Amino acid sequence: MSTFVRRVAVLALMAGGVLALGADKTTQGPQSKPAPAYHLSGPHTHGNLTVFLIRGADQIKGKNFLTLDEALEQKKVIVHETQNVNQLAIENLSSTDEVFLQAGDIVKGGQQDRLITFDLILPPRSGKMRVAVFCVEAGRWSGRGMESAAVFSSSKDQAATRGVKLAARSAGSQREVWAGVVQAQSQLAAKVGRPVQAAQSRSSLQLTLENKDLSKVVDGYIKELAPCLGGQDDVIGCAFAINGTVSSADVYASHHLFRKLWPKLLKASAVEAVAELQKDKKFEAVTADRVRAFLADAETGKKTAKEVNRRIRQVQRETEKNILFETRDRDEKGAAVRRSYIGK
Repeated sequence: MSTFVRRVAVLALMAGGVLALGADKTTQGPQSKPAPAYHLSGPHTHGNLTVFLIRGADQIKGKNFLTLDEALEQKKVIVHETQNVNQLAIENLSSTDEVFLQAGDIVKGGQQDRLITFDLILPPRSGKMRVAVFCVEAGRWSGRGMESAAVFSSSKDQAATRGVKLAARSAGSQREVWAGVVQAQSQLAAKVGRPVQAAQSRSSLQLTLENKDLSKVVDGYIKELAPCLGGQDDVIGCAFAINGTVSSADVYASHHLFRKLWPKLLKASAVEAVAELQKDKKFEAVTADRVRAFLADAETGKKTAKEVNRRIRQVQRETEKNILFETRDRDEKGAAVRRSYIGK
């Protein structure tokens, strides 16, 4: 990426934060539904990664969102390059389907791979909508190989470490996102035992996540843990613990939406587990009570809110240990489409 583009990105962030947001607010917006009661099942453990399934009733019924990955594969969504490092344009071409964009999802292609900053819902026939993003590939500012420089081709992976997640969602810093990517690549290379950067673009987080040597290790976690979901129809979320410490949790408004996103969530946490692997070291087993304490702590945090757009409001609660990001949908009376917990 050119020096000029870097300067534009920094100035944009300094001038007003990420695009498409209003100022922080604590009182504006509709009343939200109270946090539902959750039930936990587990633990399910492989190596240094433990999963607890979160069970509960659907908070939004009758909705069948497409995920961004599904919509791209079905050619119902186009993600457009805008020449702006921290903003893309997206349009839903479907006349019937709503599309759920998840914060942390990576879109591949364009002039740089990007990471979605906020959860969004695209209505049918949305027209072009602005999407706040961060770059997760420093240095490239042109088409890559046979990929289009004008649009993005897929969204199969997520930000895979807490460092990158917190840099994008909490700090809101492009510089910290780039630093998080470099740190993740370094940690993963050390654990895999060889470089995980791609020759096509050494700075690309997405291409690192596609590395064959890394994938072999990650697939070992996925093979062991993916079946724990089974055919259960009341699972609406999951919590992950790495090295004996609860790392993150995600809860969705419906079992249907969670089931679609489960493979991406599991892979991201498996990658983080590889990055944090400490061979031959034993950790205290994680209990359901510790997961409940993790969730409960985040609920007590100081509350701030941001208006993402007319429909979506993000409510954030932060304590010394954890952050909760709650995505509320005005069209569903303020129900939380996603509640995302991240340990610091």
